[in-house]
Amino acid sequence: MSVRSRARRLRAGLAAAVTAAVLVLAGCAAGSAGGSEGPAPAGARLADVDPLADPLGHEGPSTATLADPDIDPLATPEPQLPVTVTDAQGTTVTVHDVSRILALDVYGSTARTVFELGLGENVVGRDTSSGFPEIADRPLVTANGHQLTGEAILELAPTLIITDTSLGPWDVVLQMRDAGIPVVVVDSHRSIEGVPSLIQQVADALGVPDAGRELAERTQSQIDDVVAQIAQIAPADGERLRMAFLYVRGQAGVYYMFGSDSGTDSMIEALGGIDVASEIGWDGMRPITDEGLVAAAPDLVLVMSKGLESVDGVDGLLEHLPALAQTPAGERRRVVDMDDTQILSFGPATAEVLEALAVAIYAPADA
Repeated sequence: MSVRSRARRLRAGLAAAVTAAVLVLAGCAAGSAGGSEGPAPAGARLADVDPLADPLGHEGPSTATLADPDIDPLATPEPQLPVTVTDAQGTTVTVHDVSRILALDVYGSTARTVFELGLGENVVGRDTSSGFPEIADRPLVTANGHQLTGEAILELAPTLIITDTSLGPWDVVLQMRDAGIPVVVVDSHRSIEGVPSLIQQVADALGVPDAGRELAERTQSQIDDVVAQIAQIAPADGERLRMAFLYVRGQAGVYYMFGSDSGTDSMIEALGGIDVASEIGWDGMRPITDEGLVAAAPDLVLVMSKGLESVDGVDGLLEHLPALAQTPAGERRRVVDMDDTQILSFGPATAEVLEALAVAIYAPADA
């Protein structure tokens, strides 16, 4: 790996760590997991919508809804155990038993991956961000949003924990290792490009590498197909929508804009947009400033649904961020929200997430 590549990877890792810390401290998705509010209505497929003739001129907010939120697991594989892996932190871990799995992160993507690999029946608990219905009956091992609870974890007697550095306190993870539980740490950086690698890391830890390759190939194929569909309806280069991802938590007074190496930049690019935060040189994520928001001049902003709810909707968002009203997005109230447990998941459901966002952006009447 070249020096430039190593430096970029380090920046991405640091950005991911800071992003995850903000999500944890602000209680991202707190209380929104587990399908307690019942299944959401299905969204539309890109192939079935009537896209806007002028996406830039459209006015009004919209909500992105998955067309098919259900798990589509592979045939249950037979884990080849014991298996020894070197995790993302360089730690060598030997796994002897995957009968009681905890897969935990702030994005909900590791648990989803275990289920999609066909081993969901072995999952004994969940984090707040794992919001898909199939995991809803598992007990929570996080409190106050995303704080790991050692007692809750030990009560479930896991034989394997798969996690990353996005949840804390880290002392709880070390405590689990001291208790003799194998802990495999996967890469905490999330992006569209990193989805296959994340899937393979989880599969290798479970002793099902072949299933990992199958799921990674299937997921990448789905992503490629959706991105190609989006390219057919997104404006040409000179007219691409300028987009920004804003992280807001009104009750905590937290307002951030995510930029390069945060994962949202790759998502916006896949959606046929221009990531305005990256354009003005913002790495990772930073507190929103009036000057930065006006300089970014987004045509459309993406937000989490609970975040938008925390500021009392679009009117409240414009009130809390008056500089947003001076941008094209604010003037046209072009705000697209999506469930907190889905929009940044960057796992096996990535294609579904991109499709839902694309419908909300380019065919809002069908969203």
